[in-house]
Amino acid sequence: MLGAHRNYANQYRSTGVSAAVLEADPHRLVGLMLSGARDRIRLAGACLERGDIPRKAKAISDASGLITGLSSALNMDAGGEIAQGLQSLYDYAQQRLLSANVENDSEALVEVDSLLGDIESAWQAIAPKAATP
Repeated sequence: MLGAHRNYANQYRSTGVSAAVLEADPHRLVGLMLSGARDRIRLAGACLERGDIPRKAKAISDASGLITGLSSALNMDAGGEIAQGLQSLYDYAQQRLLSANVENDSEALVEVDSLLGDIESAWQAIAPKAATP
């Protein structure tokens, strides 16, 4: 588990999302990665509206990197159908981000943000309860 935690941390740090990742437990780290990907997607949309295509491309690349990290963290053996479903959703999100980048498609960005928002909400709903002293 420590190796996976470090992998998450390296992926998250590489996009400059937050220093909080260094102290995050694995569940919180996934939440931060989802939030960070959504932030980058919204930034890409704003850049697209302004015509800042290089910055749009960078933001999409950062979001894609976070989604790759989320996808690689899935435990397909333990996660069963849920992990397979998430893998499919992450793959679809990556395809839509590619389309958004190549075609300057703001609708694809909105779609991926919404998709990740649904995953993020579900992830937050299953947060482990804090241990009581």
